[in-house]
Amino acid sequence: MGTDNPLSNVEIEFKEIDSKKGWAQFYQEIRADSSKNDFTTLAAVKNRNKNLNRYRDVSPYDHSRIVLSKGKCDYINANLIKLDMAQRRYILTQGPLQLTTGHFWLMVWEQNSKAIIMLNRIIEKHQEKCHQYWPLGSHNGGDDTLILTDVGLQVDFISEKEYSYYTTRILRLKEIDSGEQREILQFHYTTWPDFGVPQSPTAFLRFLCAVRRSGALSPDVGPPVVHCSAGIGRSGTFCLVDTSLVLMKKNGNNSVNVRDLLMEMRKYRMGLIQTPDQLRFSYLAIIEGINRIDWDSPNDNDVIEDDENQNTQRISSSESDEEPPPLPPPRGESLNSSRPPDRPLPSEPVNHQVSYEPDASEGVRERKRNDSQKKTAETVAEMKRKQEKFEKWRRVKRSLLQPLSLGLGAILIGGTAIALYIYTTRP
Repeated sequence: MGTDNPLSNVEIEFKEIDSKKGWAQFYQEIRADSSKNDFTTLAAVKNRNKNLNRYRDVSPYDHSRIVLSKGKCDYINANLIKLDMAQRRYILTQGPLQLTTGHFWLMVWEQNSKAIIMLNRIIEKHQEKCHQYWPLGSHNGGDDTLILTDVGLQVDFISEKEYSYYTTRILRLKEIDSGEQREILQFHYTTWPDFGVPQSPTAFLRFLCAVRRSGALSPDVGPPVVHCSAGIGRSGTFCLVDTSLVLMKKNGNNSVNVRDLLMEMRKYRMGLIQTPDQLRFSYLAIIEGINRIDWDSPNDNDVIEDDENQNTQRISSSESDEEPPPLPPPRGESLNSSRPPDRPLPSEPVNHQVSYEPDASEGVRERKRNDSQKKTAETVAEMKRKQEKFEKWRRVKRSLLQPLSLGLGAILIGGTAIALYIYTTRP
């Protein structure tokens, strides 16, 4: 896998761009070239599908979109990315909406996916970025089972394991009519800010290693479902780094042109990697991956906080979770222009029971819009409440697992933990 050169081509390219502070220009060139892709998105803009998109400017290309087989709706905002030279396939999709949760799990079932790779939190910066599409489990104050009557599927919570910056879960997906069931792995990266980057390349590579060791990326199983909120920024970063490292291990460190590989991936789903910082971080993670031969066999119990603190300084301050970049604007600006992105208008959720008549009066339409907006606000508020309660319980649970001293001190601490448990779990 090695090379005689002291620096790989990727490292040389990185240092050259970094020295010129040229990441914004480099990213704009990629975006401009990608805008020449002449692929249709007809399914996404059909009236019956518009409300199934989380963002109005992120649509799946028709030629690579996932087509659902069961039920009345065959549409989901998801694309299959195929990179045969690396024997890699990924399904990149948006974070499910409440009304697309059934479609999401049907896709997992029909595509025979072994794993879901989730790169966002449910609530980020006081906004819902993804519906709570899996059961939290009774030990977290939630339900153990989620029934999806619209697609005839059932999701059961089995177990979870928390690490310092990600969580792994085992979920059971069951087809209700046939009784057939499968175990689905979920890898949830909990510290990757929207429009930002992970805390360090080391942290990211350890997460990637955990995914790889599970067999979820193997060509012998269905493609993993990779999502963030829009399914293009964090999701694109994950796939670019993974594929680059696969190809470099197979063909040598100088065998990959990262820009060309990203351009190839963008032929399957628009807008992959959304910021110059995400592109820069991809290079950093690739460089660390080719220079650390043991990165893909770490100890899960390793403490990485020190690594993260040391590496954070290498990344632009704009990546802080405290002040994340803004969300994307409509597609014409977000994916094709060189202007800074503005915030989008997420598609308005619609109740399946409501029928919008073309000849309805303006007053009726306005009332329906107001009702829909009110319902959306109530849903987000309830999601925030549940998420805060869940996070509160997680902190209490972690304190219960800490080693306690013997004697009276242990009794007092244990009593405090029990009291906190009662307080956080009471109605």
